[in-house]
Amino acid sequence: MRNKPALSNRFMPLLAALILPSGLLLASHQAQAQTPSPLAEWQYSSGIQLQRLFEPSIPTWQVELGLGSQFAPVADGITRYQVQPGPVIDVRYKDEFFLSTGEGLGVNLLSFRHIDMGAAITYDLGRSPHADGKALDGLGTIHPAPEVKFFATYALAEAFPLTLRLDVRRQIGATNGWVGDFGAYLPMPGSSAKFAWFAGPTITAGDGRYMQGYFGVSQAQAISTNYRLYKAAPGLKSAGFGLSAAWFLTPHWVIDMSAAYERLLGSAANSPITESKNDGVVSLSGLYKF
Repeated sequence: MRNKPALSNRFMPLLAALILPSGLLLASHQAQAQTPSPLAEWQYSSGIQLQRLFEPSIPTWQVELGLGSQFAPVADGITRYQVQPGPVIDVRYKDEFFLSTGEGLGVNLLSFRHIDMGAAITYDLGRSPHADGKALDGLGTIHPAPEVKFFATYALAEAFPLTLRLDVRRQIGATNGWVGDFGAYLPMPGSSAKFAWFAGPTITAGDGRYMQGYFGVSQAQAISTNYRLYKAAPGLKSAGFGLSAAWFLTPHWVIDMSAAYERLLGSAANSPITESKNDGVVSLSGLYKF
């Protein structure tokens, strides 16, 4: 076995802990794969690109099922929080196709050790005025809608496995807008065979339709509410930081927890709808790996 650079030795105990006896590597999957959400998009798939980087072969089938819940705002910038339970499903076939509550239904068009590119169908849960009548009453409903997502992931090197993640989503319905995220994450020191964790930042941006749909106030909405007319501009929506961790109770049972914080920026932060520029989320899931 060839010698690795000295820096890689710092990560070897962690990477060994990430690889389970079954050959599966940690992947973080949340109970609610919804947008918008304070959870970073990379937190739905952390570890997948590192599996390609460090494992000589990928299993034909990788299946995880479970239940989870997250505590998050009812909508971006709204101070009311709620608990959102749901299933956790993640099925992957030959590192080519996947079905996931976190990432949607998709295909890896290009998949190599360091880089992965693909497309998926995911969804936006929208926004209902009934979620928080005080803040959203009179603003109308943003109905749930599917999204077409294009994504790319790049892992730098075995010696320093920083992973970069870019995704762009086009809503088919809802606001009919574009929204995208750029994030990065790194496996963190201090892990063991029973515990592993990732951390990293993310930024999110949207086009004019997306920003106006979630943060703008139209003339009709201004008349029916106490909000002033507000035109949300395209650009940065938020910046944040996320943590994802997993406890391996057995080779099959895993407890997954994630947390994230985001700070609204630009038109999102200045919107009259926004009650707080700071959003947070905590997610907890129990998974069974087949």
